[in-house]
Amino acid sequence: MTTKYLSFKKLRAKLSGRGRTTIYRDVEEGRLSKPFKLGGTLFWRDSEVDDRIAELSSGVEESK
Repeated sequence: MTTKYLSFKKLRAKLSGRGRTTIYRDVEEGRLSKPFKLGGTLFWRDSEVDDRIAELSSGVEESK
């Protein structure tokens, strides 16, 4: 299985245009995984982002 990586632009698109400050706040508060730096660019692992989205959305469903 090949690991896919998201640049900030692709991460933002995946999160429906979420703002830069909000994304970094999500990282600080543990709602998103920390990015890693390759060269001068930050990347997030696509699978980790998907896992967190699923965890957070299931928590929302359970609280309703």
